[in-house]
Amino acid sequence: MAKKNKKPRILIVTPEVTYIPEDMGKLDDYSAKAGGLADVSAALISALYDLNADVHVALPDYRSIFDKNNPKTFIKEIDKIIDRLDDDRVHLAEDRAFYYLNNIYSGYSDKDLKVSLAFQREVINNIIPRVKPDIIHCNDWMTGLIPAMAKQFNIPCLFTIHNIHTITSTMAEIEDRGIDAASFWNQLYFMTPPYNYEESRNWNKVDFLTSGIFSAHYVNTVSHTFLMEIIAGKHPFVEPQIKQELTNKYYAQCATGIINAPDPEFNPAVDEKIRFNYGPKNHHEKKIKNKEHLQFMLDLEVDKNAPLLFWPSRLDPVQKGCQLLADVMYNNINFYHDINLQIVVVASGSFDGHFRDIVKFHSIEKNVVICDFNEDLSHQAFASSDFILMPSSFEPCGLPQMIGCIYGALPIVFDTGGLHDTIKRLDIENNTGNGFLFNIHNSDGLQWAIDKAMEFYKLDNKIKETQINRIMIDSVLEFNHTICAGNYINLYEKMLKRPFIV
Repeated sequence: MAKKNKKPRILIVTPEVTYIPEDMGKLDDYSAKAGGLADVSAALISALYDLNADVHVALPDYRSIFDKNNPKTFIKEIDKIIDRLDDDRVHLAEDRAFYYLNNIYSGYSDKDLKVSLAFQREVINNIIPRVKPDIIHCNDWMTGLIPAMAKQFNIPCLFTIHNIHTITSTMAEIEDRGIDAASFWNQLYFMTPPYNYEESRNWNKVDFLTSGIFSAHYVNTVSHTFLMEIIAGKHPFVEPQIKQELTNKYYAQCATGIINAPDPEFNPAVDEKIRFNYGPKNHHEKKIKNKEHLQFMLDLEVDKNAPLLFWPSRLDPVQKGCQLLADVMYNNINFYHDINLQIVVVASGSFDGHFRDIVKFHSIEKNVVICDFNEDLSHQAFASSDFILMPSSFEPCGLPQMIGCIYGALPIVFDTGGLHDTIKRLDIENNTGNGFLFNIHNSDGLQWAIDKAMEFYKLDNKIKETQINRIMIDSVLEFNHTICAGNYINLYEKMLKRPFIV
């Protein structure tokens, strides 16, 4: 527990974090990033520090990833971070298991497990004793054993779930990697209820993500609705033990949802990656210029009046709903030919070839362009587009829909998870809402939402400008890391006041 007259010391333990130099060409040049967790971790650390919190961070020393493109620039940038946080606040876990990795996750469970155990061993054995935190904040399955150790030693621990993925291992394997699981084995979650330590050590699998949920003082997902969807059993891909332990935590009043926020660099007024900067008051004129610039760049038909739809998410048909757009892509280009509807995809993933085949088969290259992910191009597309396409079948949080609102590009989304918590149906008469939602996850549902968006697009410019101006202002005020960090600080304070039950 924190001492009186002393700010609580917070240790954020994360397998991913992003450092973003000002002159960066690609987002992953100087980062340890596999997904949104990296951006959220880096921004939360910075925002907590700005709010005068005593924040520390533990992450693996991914030497090859950190300096793979420009070691000197990376060193300069990490020095900036360390200077801001004081010399002893950034704690790099040292081990050959992650020195020479090219990617954080290999896709092979045995290799990812090895990295996870090496990281957690260093955090448990060296970093936590050195930092002496009042609160530990862990993130995702790669940190899932730490809450059990924290509980054993009465350190309040928050466990944040960004990705519902998990992995399992035996205590024998965990201990072989240098973690004294015997000292906190009864705080772990086993796939089979254990009889005792000796009986379970060599065969009974420990579930990492579920252990984090089970042992943590408090748990949060990155949206309230996603948490409730898991508890209600709406996502069959969620393992039953994860659902059960989250349900237990929720009904014990120890689980909540905290929405992430985009990085502050996503602001059209200051974004250095877009051609023409703008704000709510002059968005109409400058977005047209940005649109024409993007159209020229991508060899689309240059037409300032063409409604431009932007796909910003990875091309993953399991989650992101790529197949829904594939089903309606040509029909929309054909049906809205009179207003020259255009679609820009800036994303990578397994569905890439399907989109390219549709464009080639129908010869619609002047209306649809498919581009591999590129950070600069993605920023320009946000600034140029009128609408954002996010028909995800599930979404723990999502960031592009919030970025779209900040840039005046209204989201077209499936009503789920974090999309539900951040996007409300546009209601012009009542001057509320910020996008277009559909409730049935199929191509007809997406088409219905696109049609509603096109109805809005055909309205008088003054009506549209008024709504977009309002949405841009509201979004900057609502979707920011000061609010996100404030929510975490409130949760930390709640944890410190709540009796710790071992």
